[in-house]
Amino acid sequence: MSVHDEVIVAGVLNDADYIGRLFGDLEVMQGSDPSGVIPFCTAPYVALFIYEARRKPQHIDPSAFANLSVEAERICANSRHSLKLFEDTKRKIDGLLDHFLKEIWAKHSRYFLGNTWFPPARLIETDLGIYGYGGRVVSTTHSAAFHLGIEAEHLFGNDGGAYIRRIMSEFGQCFGALGADLRSPGTRTFVASLSGAELNSSDVRAHRYYGRVFNRRATPGMNGLLSDFRTRMNFVDSIVVAGSDVLDLEYTVFKMRYIALYQVLSSLNVLKRDVFHYSRLSPDSMAHVERIVGTPEAEVLLARQVRGFRNTLMHYNLLGDVDTDKVDLSAPLFGLVSNYFPDHDYRSLSEIVDRAIKKTSVELNVWADDS
Repeated sequence: MSVHDEVIVAGVLNDADYIGRLFGDLEVMQGSDPSGVIPFCTAPYVALFIYEARRKPQHIDPSAFANLSVEAERICANSRHSLKLFEDTKRKIDGLLDHFLKEIWAKHSRYFLGNTWFPPARLIETDLGIYGYGGRVVSTTHSAAFHLGIEAEHLFGNDGGAYIRRIMSEFGQCFGALGADLRSPGTRTFVASLSGAELNSSDVRAHRYYGRVFNRRATPGMNGLLSDFRTRMNFVDSIVVAGSDVLDLEYTVFKMRYIALYQVLSSLNVLKRDVFHYSRLSPDSMAHVERIVGTPEAEVLLARQVRGFRNTLMHYNLLGDVDTDKVDLSAPLFGLVSNYFPDHDYRSLSEIVDRAIKKTSVELNVWADDS
């Protein structure tokens, strides 16, 4: 087996092992407050691992995905592609905005509003759930729907819960075939370090909420998408590293954080270059974008020559000009850091990533709350 093949297999097995332990920890915590919101936050990463592993039939036994229905495959692809945010070349900003407004916001509102027979009571109906941990927003019902990849008709149908469980069961079978084990004796995941007392939730009217965050009333739809960016960064800054040393993370946790950070930073760069949508932002909003993408850390992570590192984390296979002599499967991130970041080792890159996550999370929270 070549080094390229070994990296693919090792990446898939690492992710499957982690997901097995994650599911195991969630099972132990079943019924507690954190166990309810965590699956929404991790859904696109679960989909990413399955989607990319399935696209490596020369390295990963295709029989592992034999029980994946056509429906589950479609949902898996929807969820995986949601990670791209504004880098989605098929939707771009306009397409993603249209999807959010029509398929998520509008359908949530139609389902949750106008259900009471008493007209005055309609004033207090809500159509958006906000979930926080440690005082920071980590998910919303809109964000969850977007990243689950499941159509609103199924989410809100009479069998919505059963439908989601069936799809998740099919995903679980895939991971089981890849070696995931709920009873693995390995290190416990972040779930085991969470506290139900730190979780909070509230229900609000979406149009009011989106009218007072980020760019306020001028761009409610864009504010909804930026709210998702905010939840992504708060999740990887606080929850996913609970109980861990941020400078010594295992492969899958580093991967989840890096991908979330990269996509938010890159997406804000895409927004900055989009003349129409960027011109609709207020000067204060533009200043927040400039501060996020203009940090020294963002400059390092968004450099064109290190794009291959993000791509390898996303797709498993080595991409770009890689010196295979530097690859070491027993080293953190298989020793890939020195290939893409010659001036850094695993620990120094981890420091950059952690600083960038913290700066981005803080700036997004300030931007949202100062509006």
